Amino acid sequence: MIAIVGSRRASIHGLRSAHLFARFLARAGAVVVSGLARGIDGAAYAGALAIGPRTVAVCGTGLDITYLKERLALARAINRNGLLVSEFAPGVGPQAFHFPKRNRIIAALVSGVVVIEAAQKSGSLITARFAADLGREVFALPGPIDEPLHAGCHELIQQGATLVCEPNEMLEDLNFL
Repeated sequence: MIAIVGSRRASIHGLRSAHLFARFLARAGAVVVSGLARGIDGAAYAGALAIGPRTVAVCGTGLDITYLKERLALARAINRNGLLVSEFAPGVGPQAFHFPKRNRIIAALVSGVVVIEAAQKSGSLITARFAADLGREVFALPGPIDEPLHAGCHELIQQGATLVCEPNEMLEDLNFL
């Protein structure tokens, strides 16, 4: 299982990268995990679901509540072709403190986390830190030095995350090939 995370307000390039990474990883047999948010998460699910039932969504609410009505169709598609999980009881709605808890679960489930795009104050960095604390591999895509959506990725790389430009680099590092 490999997590793909990143900005909710992703760039077109970030969305394409998330989709490409997810398709490649799912085709290689990996299960793609993310947090059912807009942006990078949604693009990753689209890429994984295009290959088949190889995805898990970790929710920050009870499973009977979909945070953001626009995510309902995606949640249903994942429910049919993957797995929805949550540590929250049915009826529990979204709260700001739920999402770092969700990120902790994402990090615990996977062998590695790739951060596609992240600003310096991104929740994706929380996932990456949980993953590092758990001994999971952390990967980050580099981007333009003057682009705020890449500042978090650059920070992760400076702190020891593995810089990746292609999904096969992750699979090699995880001894997946």
